[in-house]
Amino acid sequence: MIVVSGSRPTGKLHLGHFMTIGKWLEFQNKADKSYFFVADWHALTSHRDDVNTIESSTLDLVRHYLAMGVDPKKSTIFVQSAIKEHAELYLLFSMLVSTTRLERMPTFKDMKENIKDKDLSTLGFLGYPVLQAADILTYMGDTVPVGEDQIYHVEFTREIARKFNNLYEEIFPEPEAYVASVPKLPGTDGRKMSKSYGNSIIIETEEKDMSKQIMQMKTDPARMRRTDPGDPEKCPVWDFHKAFTNSEEEKNWVINGCKTAEIGCIQCKKVLFKNMKEQLEPVWNNLKNISNDDAKKIILDGNEKARSVAEQTLKRVRNAMKLRW
Repeated sequence: MIVVSGSRPTGKLHLGHFMTIGKWLEFQNKADKSYFFVADWHALTSHRDDVNTIESSTLDLVRHYLAMGVDPKKSTIFVQSAIKEHAELYLLFSMLVSTTRLERMPTFKDMKENIKDKDLSTLGFLGYPVLQAADILTYMGDTVPVGEDQIYHVEFTREIARKFNNLYEEIFPEPEAYVASVPKLPGTDGRKMSKSYGNSIIIETEEKDMSKQIMQMKTDPARMRRTDPGDPEKCPVWDFHKAFTNSEEEKNWVINGCKTAEIGCIQCKKVLFKNMKEQLEPVWNNLKNISNDDAKKIILDGNEKARSVAEQTLKRVRNAMKLRW
């Protein structure tokens, strides 16, 4: 089992990342090899005019990886742009993919529709899934823990691996996507949680501010008054309970109380925040003890390890494609 996954350094990590990285940790402890990277080239697709944010967020991202439990003794932590083989494999894979195929990607259409304040009409943005395939297959990744919105990208990576293997030589595995038990947390406005949409809850938010964000979250629109019964499955807050409330007794209290209007939305949210704090507090404490210098050292060590693997993969690829010069 070779695990590969990464995240874009476009700002602070939000609770959606918290769930995905939690899945990374499951695989870290049973994988033969695991690679977790900072996808700074991917960040340029939407933040090319804000590179200072990308640079500072790269170190912050690695600090969060470490605070949440990614162990550099078990996993290779590195920065994408330090490994030039990703770019070479991206170029070679791009020869196997049509532009119309990329334009049909659900994430491409979704972001074009929802992000109006950035110019996304670039080749880099269109080719994002091809670079993502290169990120995974450079390390022969067969296991990819991702958010639900990235499942289609992993399937696309499988397509590229099959096409390369059929055309040239059987080199690449066909990776499988794995999502967290709660695959998608909604944002504060009920849409997908995304930094790009401005509706995310940041992991490192001060306790008082995070509590305020939770209390302001949208709930089931049927509960106009305290006495109106609701349906938890129509309420974004219930999705958070599924992620952070481990007690079955408390979950049943939420379900029954909501459906019968025995509890109000504020009561429900207070129990949720209590459980969120319990899971997030260790991460908050760990972050205080991990410096940017600590993160930088981990990155430099990880870059060397990743580069040696990437070089071997590209030697095989060049040989298969008769690019031996």
